Amino acid sequence: MPYEPPTHTVERSLRATTGAKIVAGVDEVGRGAWAGPVTVCAAVTGLRRPPAGLTDSKLISPKRRAELAPVLESWVTAYGIGDASPQEIDDLGMTAALRLAAVRALEALPVRPDAVILDGKHDYLGSPWQVRTVIKGDQSCVAVAAASVIAKVRRDAAMAELGARNGEYADFAFEANAGYPSPVHRAALEERGPTAHHRLSWSYLDALPRWQHLKKVRFSAEAAALESGGQLGFDF
Repeated sequence: MPYEPPTHTVERSLRATTGAKIVAGVDEVGRGAWAGPVTVCAAVTGLRRPPAGLTDSKLISPKRRAELAPVLESWVTAYGIGDASPQEIDDLGMTAALRLAAVRALEALPVRPDAVILDGKHDYLGSPWQVRTVIKGDQSCVAVAAASVIAKVRRDAAMAELGARNGEYADFAFEANAGYPSPVHRAALEERGPTAHHRLSWSYLDALPRWQHLKKVRFSAEAAALESGGQLGFDF
């Protein structure tokens, strides 16, 4: 199924209405995983024509993503990567962890952007950043799409490396599922329990009687409710 290519429409609007000269697109990956960090990329692209085939990373095959990511890393004006660890996710909750990772990504840029295009409808970044949220921004906005692909390939590679360098994690097949709840991942959790790279405050532990004693209590019921939707996603 063909998709409309992303454009610079939102970026042009921000430039015209706010006077912003440097606009960064921001996207995350790993929100719905059970293991590994949440990873955010901030990308600045200017108004140049993007490489062919750019769209939301979830709509691109793994092979094509792997080919496109290094092209994008060379093509963008600048990009920064930020992670929030499983421990930070457990301690802070997903919303605050996303903000932490996004701030790290934005601060990794060589220049501070005047405005940020954030994928989705919720502004988890907030003040002092000037944010424009865009639903499906990873499909419609060039900078967000570029950030989406770079973040996805970076995180997938890190999870694959984690599985490769530590034989103890082979049963979890992180190279195939990137920490998301695949059948193999579920079976390994039932048999072996969570690793040091799993999120221990999440509800998957409720279905694992042998390992429920390891569950960390979320900092507040209200915060847990805000994030409950993020624990069910699949994003291979």
